Amino acid sequence: MPKPRRLKLAVWKFASCDGCQLSLLDCEDELLAVADAVEIAHFLEATRARVNGPYDLSLVEGSITTPHDAERIQQVRRSSRFLVTIGACATAGGIQALRNFADVREYLSVVYARPDYINTLATSTAIADHVTVDFELRGCPINKRQLLEVVSAFLAGRRPVTPPHSVCVECKLAGNVCVMVAHGTPCLGPATHAGCGALCPTFHRGCYGCYGPMETPNASSLTNWLHKLGMDDRALQRIYRTFNANAQAFREESEKHDP
Repeated sequence: MPKPRRLKLAVWKFASCDGCQLSLLDCEDELLAVADAVEIAHFLEATRARVNGPYDLSLVEGSITTPHDAERIQQVRRSSRFLVTIGACATAGGIQALRNFADVREYLSVVYARPDYINTLATSTAIADHVTVDFELRGCPINKRQLLEVVSAFLAGRRPVTPPHSVCVECKLAGNVCVMVAHGTPCLGPATHAGCGALCPTFHRGCYGCYGPMETPNASSLTNWLHKLGMDDRALQRIYRTFNANAQAFREESEKHDP
């Protein structure tokens, strides 16, 4: 009896640090378990071998920052049955989306000796701003267990199940004392998507929002509490403009505090 066709998995890089692709490589033992069902057709971080599409599942890391990448993501979408974005860069534009609040031409003149050689866009944007995305997996970097859930779900033909709640729930599950209530430490945990296991609050630091806004976040209410902790407009703007600065809820809240 012939073996069933292995599904083609492709991993694509755009503007990013490769950290989310490394999270996939960290799944060493788990990847071996699905090796019979999956053919890694394109994954330059792991192998130079390439298999032509179409692909059953494409994982995309990184944001769109150049005209070339804006064209390339269209090609990836056309050749992919399912497309999943992984990480803060792909889902929200990443830390490089800070350019969206500034003058890119000024940046180029300061950083590069020959800025006329640089062909870039004025913005850094999420993949979903350019093509249809079937699922977004947030994080900076992503949680490898959530990544395995996403890959397994698409292999099985079902919707991935990832937590929709905030980091606060993870703090409760870990038995952490709230750093905001107990210590007056500014924390984005109440508005941030779960996935990190409340890493920073576990070590008595406020959440930095690495996983981006949770579903239906109440950022305005959180801002009121942060203001009571002594944060002025400049500090409030900065706390929302980190890894997920261009995520809608964080972007809109930070813009309320423009000088």
